[in-house]
Amino acid sequence: MTYHSNASALPTHWKKASASNPNDNCVECGSLTGTVVVRDSKDPHGPAHSHTPAAFGAFAAAVATNTLTPVV
Repeated sequence: MTYHSNASALPTHWKKASASNPNDNCVECGSLTGTVVVRDSKDPHGPAHSHTPAAFGAFAAAVATNTLTPVV
């Protein structure tokens, strides 16, 4: 994972989930060369983090199948 202090400065097109409610918390995703970047939709100028496509895909699959294991 790579931390980015200002998400709006990243050269990407941000996409919000079509099923998201405009009044709820949501994340937006974008892509940079070889990475997937994620930011808080309510704070577009705040931080973001980037992940490999494989790591983000594994995370998304775990969320979708309710098999995400919390780290304690």
